[in-house]
Amino acid sequence: MPASARALPAHQLRLTIDPATLGFASTAELTGQPLPWIGQERAEAAARFGLAMQQPDYHLFVLGDVGSGRASLLHQAMQAEAARRPVPPDLCYLHDFDAPERPRVLRLPAGQGRLLRQALLDMGTRLEAEVPQHLANPAFLADAARVEQRWQAQENDALAALDAFALARQLRLVRTNGQMAVTPLGPRGQPLNEAEARVLPPERRAAIARDEDALRAEIDRFAQAMRPLERERDHALAALRRAVVQPLVQQTLQGARQIAPQATRLTQWLDQVERTLLDSIDLLEPYYGENEADAEADRKDDLDDLLARCRVNLAVDNGGRSGAPVIVEDNPQQRTLMGSIDHGANADDADPGQADVSAIHAGSLLRAHGGFILLHLQDLAAEEGLWPRVRRFLRSRRLQISDDAGNGGPGGGGGAPAGLQPEPVDVDVKIVLVGSVEEYYALQDNDPEAARRFRVKVDFADRFLATPATHRATALFVAQCCAQRGLPHFGPEAVALLIEQSHREADDQGRQSARFAQAEALVIEAAAQCSMRSPAGALVQAADVQAALAAQRLRHNQTEEELHQTLAEGECLITLHGEVVGQVNALSQIDLTDYRFGFPVRITARSFAGQEGLLNIDREVHMSGPIHDKGVLILHGYLTALFSHVAPLALNASIVFEQEYSGVEGDSASCAELYALLSSLSGLPLRQGIAVTGALNQHGEVLPVGGINEKIEGWFQACSTAGLDGTQGVLIPARNRRHLMLARPILDAVERGLFHVYTAEHVAEGIALLTGQASGMAGATDDVADTVLGRAEQTLRAYRRACQSAGHTRAGRSGRGRRRG
Repeated sequence: MPASARALPAHQLRLTIDPATLGFASTAELTGQPLPWIGQERAEAAARFGLAMQQPDYHLFVLGDVGSGRASLLHQAMQAEAARRPVPPDLCYLHDFDAPERPRVLRLPAGQGRLLRQALLDMGTRLEAEVPQHLANPAFLADAARVEQRWQAQENDALAALDAFALARQLRLVRTNGQMAVTPLGPRGQPLNEAEARVLPPERRAAIARDEDALRAEIDRFAQAMRPLERERDHALAALRRAVVQPLVQQTLQGARQIAPQATRLTQWLDQVERTLLDSIDLLEPYYGENEADAEADRKDDLDDLLARCRVNLAVDNGGRSGAPVIVEDNPQQRTLMGSIDHGANADDADPGQADVSAIHAGSLLRAHGGFILLHLQDLAAEEGLWPRVRRFLRSRRLQISDDAGNGGPGGGGGAPAGLQPEPVDVDVKIVLVGSVEEYYALQDNDPEAARRFRVKVDFADRFLATPATHRATALFVAQCCAQRGLPHFGPEAVALLIEQSHREADDQGRQSARFAQAEALVIEAAAQCSMRSPAGALVQAADVQAALAAQRLRHNQTEEELHQTLAEGECLITLHGEVVGQVNALSQIDLTDYRFGFPVRITARSFAGQEGLLNIDREVHMSGPIHDKGVLILHGYLTALFSHVAPLALNASIVFEQEYSGVEGDSASCAELYALLSSLSGLPLRQGIAVTGALNQHGEVLPVGGINEKIEGWFQACSTAGLDGTQGVLIPARNRRHLMLARPILDAVERGLFHVYTAEHVAEGIALLTGQASGMAGATDDVADTVLGRAEQTLRAYRRACQSAGHTRAGRSGRGRRRG
């Protein structure tokens, strides 16, 4: 029997975990134990280094696949590092009485911000209640009355002199509502009416006019004399009111002053508050007089505005924290990340000069000062205009909340006028940016300035070397999932099957998948199967995990079943028995993103005399991808070298994937294409019960391919549906042995001799298996004439003789057109 491929025993087709090696009877025994970063030692070291580094531009970029635990593990590491850091200060915004449109920033030790806010609220409440009481005090009223009496006596004296001046000229002064009217008097001192005044002699009327002018001039002098006296009275009353209220104002502010006496900016601002309150005492006293209701309502509105300006906006409250903040921003927008200014419903009528600092809202970056924030690059890029602002923040490490963050600018709600311009704030925050590998390198290429701010690369592996320690850690992961979600715990057999599934997802007997989100989903679903099968308290068994896997497959494999029905119904032509010349069954994988499965495809080759060479039909019609075309060109190079001793080749050959209408990509069928072509040239039929996968290089070595398990299982399903007869199997690259994690029905069929898994190191082994004849390739000891290569060589020589006899030469073809894919 010629040298051929080797059949693998069943135990080499899958890694089987012995439950006894796990060392527990239930995952309940493992709860409470610390969970390591399973298989992510490199990422863990980078993360701990970056989080502990307290220097600028050492932000972290976390790259890895979705479901690898990259965000959750970094969140845990951020919390651990934050616990070791001091609590950052509170952040307050203060109304600037000198520049109302530019609120000032005040940082206070953690917890003091809320004390200051409450102290100022209490101050306003006390002043509203107690100022009217102080101004109603009898002692104050007596002092005020004395001031009024002094002024009134001076006014009365001046008015008496003015009355005497008028009477001396037969005139009378009449005072009504603060206005003075002049009335002429008759001979007996009675007031003259208009009729009486009109009948007076002209000389008398002229004398009255002159006297009235003199009196009006005297009235003007009276008014001028009284104005300084009125101002003096008003100043005296104001000083008196200030003297009465000032101790109260100082007393109510004393609590605020004692909160942070070392804060110079706060002391200066409280001085401004005190002066403003003392200058606005009238607003603290109820109004009594005409139009009392309207005037009182206006006073209360003005008082509310005044007290609002005398309060603090505690934008960031770190009181109650035990360490630095850790923020996960899942919805980064202009306003949520950078902060916003809320002008409310009456934004169009907003008065920037009277704007309320309470409208300023801190974003995630401000709230994360002194700590950490986790962001996803994809989310930042999705919000228009957000990434440029983040870039500017990374460069300056300062943040200014502006109106356009929440209203008028890019990404805002629109409509509000430019008003408040809060003071910029220095922000010390460690940014943890999560993205894919593609996003990381796109950032490096397209935005190197921003990329250099992320000097710590935290690279999560998609799979890792399996060891007893990683198996044990996987069991800890299962225990943690059960404890956190209130699920029934797992028995060792169930955990062993979960670990095996992790190897299956990695397609490697020596490695596990790092996509623990899939493992967590399987834990949840297996627990649900257990709950439906058994009463509460039962352990999840291996059968539950198998049921969960079967249910997962059932939810996703409709397309797979429909394709296999086309095989059973004869719509898709696949031969499962016998031998055929120039025809081979290849193994392909169909990837639906959320589900992968294998499906056989027939490859046929035809050869005849000519000068066109090898024609790849799929390439000619643009239905093949670049990797597949590369594989065909490698095949052509290998074939040319194989028969170089009979060059030039007089060959026309075509290769095609039969009934393939959605396109072909990948080079894993290049071995099958070579076998079909050699069969066509040699006339030796190929076994149709053995499906082939594998790529080849220019030396004929068989290279490993991806999706090996799905491909084998797809062929096994097709064969088992038609009926296994012991002649069927697959031919795969020997270098794929470690990647085998086949389903247990295949192992059972192999044990019973009904199905076979062959491996080949070189295409010579594969063609020998498929034809039952020696290959005749380099290293073979058989008579070359009786080999596959010998028969193919005879055919090629016959083709050349036929071309020569027909007068076909390359020179004669130089003017003919040729189609190239």
